[in-house]
Amino acid sequence: MQDQKHLFDIPEEVTYLNIASLSPSFKAVEQAGIDAVLQKSKPFTIPISDFFDPVTELKSLFAKLIDADEPERVVTIPSVSYGIATVANNIRLQPNDEILVIEEQFPSNIYSWKKLAERYNAKIVTIKSPNLKQSNAKQWNLDLLDAINSKTAVVALGNIHWSNGTIFDLKDLRKKTKEHNALLIVDGSQTIGAFPFSIKDIQPDALICAGYKWLFGPYGCAYAYYGSYFDHGEPIENNWSNRLHSENLAELTNYQSEYKPFANRYAMGESGNFIYVKMQIEALKQVINWTPKAIQDYCKSISFEAAKELTNFGCEIEDESYRTHHLFGAKLPNTIDIKKLKAAFQKENIFVSFRGKFIRLSCHLYNTKQDFDTLVNCIKSVL
Repeated sequence: MQDQKHLFDIPEEVTYLNIASLSPSFKAVEQAGIDAVLQKSKPFTIPISDFFDPVTELKSLFAKLIDADEPERVVTIPSVSYGIATVANNIRLQPNDEILVIEEQFPSNIYSWKKLAERYNAKIVTIKSPNLKQSNAKQWNLDLLDAINSKTAVVALGNIHWSNGTIFDLKDLRKKTKEHNALLIVDGSQTIGAFPFSIKDIQPDALICAGYKWLFGPYGCAYAYYGSYFDHGEPIENNWSNRLHSENLAELTNYQSEYKPFANRYAMGESGNFIYVKMQIEALKQVINWTPKAIQDYCKSISFEAAKELTNFGCEIEDESYRTHHLFGAKLPNTIDIKKLKAAFQKENIFVSFRGKFIRLSCHLYNTKQDFDTLVNCIKSVL
């Protein structure tokens, strides 16, 4: 695959290696949003079906992307924290049950678990990075598996670490959690769309995913997949559209006690946001056309040599077998002055995320090998 920079509006002088924080919109997504905003100026042109049919299409697209056969197990939500809160709202624990998380997990996938643990006098067990110079990810995965036992009620984590790209083996984790009747809750915010994922293979109890990173949606959109464990749960809000037969607007005051089946009960209020939804549809169509595997392979092709060169002059990067290529972290050598490096990046219009002594590098199809050459040369200039 060749770079797709022509689909974006990124200036030539900008080296944007920070999609893990916020994606740029490609032109088709931007136009879909503009068209929908303009349509809002003439609400009489918006049919009732626009509040329902595009949502059905969007759910089907996301289901296809994650290899799920049941689109009705997918809902659109406003944020990862909303999705995790919905999950936690439907879990009952016993005293001293354990919720396993990884060290420095993203806060949106921590706070709800802390509240849940406090409510039931359960425990949060944090599996720390071994901090090995070699085979760190391999040992981290072994430690995770070893920590799952008869007290484990929930394992909640991303399928990679959000700051350095370390891959966690979800298949092995799923097998062990099933042995102990524990739930597996996956945050796919930093992988879905750029790294292959299959609901059929992993069988998580829930998958929650931000939509404004690798899925190129607007800020304020996310997705959730809920497995059968949550089929009869309670949503965290009660809006009219997640009730049975809500499409019949003329009968809305015939109040309905039943929810729509499967995950539909967890849909957020105003999930038929015709502006966001139409932007999301254009984005997912393009991501599906590209395919996550092709994106992963392309990112490897443009970053592989740079990763080797960074390692050669003292950066620590996880072995390629245990990390992703669309997102990875480089621990800088102690000889580098971080303030000086940040100033150099700013001068050269290089955008990355800093995490202490680490820089997180995240790339996509609008990037080229030249972007990584620019990055490496800039770092060399401050050694």
